[in-house]
Amino acid sequence: MTAEALAYQIRVPTAQVAELLDGQAPITGDFALRLAHFFGTIPEFWLNLQKLYELRAAQEEVGALVDSLPTLKGLEASSVE
Repeated sequence: MTAEALAYQIRVPTAQVAELLDGQAPITGDFALRLAHFFGTIPEFWLNLQKLYELRAAQEEVGALVDSLPTLKGLEASSVE
């Protein structure tokens, strides 16, 4: 199925589907509802895919920095000493 055909079936602009497929636009609640209806799934499936994508992108971008930040547990242990 082409992006154009999917866009027609779920009544959104072709550009919106193309941007989603290119990773340039997120899956919104509206889009998740439309995809779920068309493909016979649940909207949460599509939103969970979006969140997984965002988490993986964030891990690549700032994961090492975040891992180097202090933790509450570490701060509590150092204040006891």
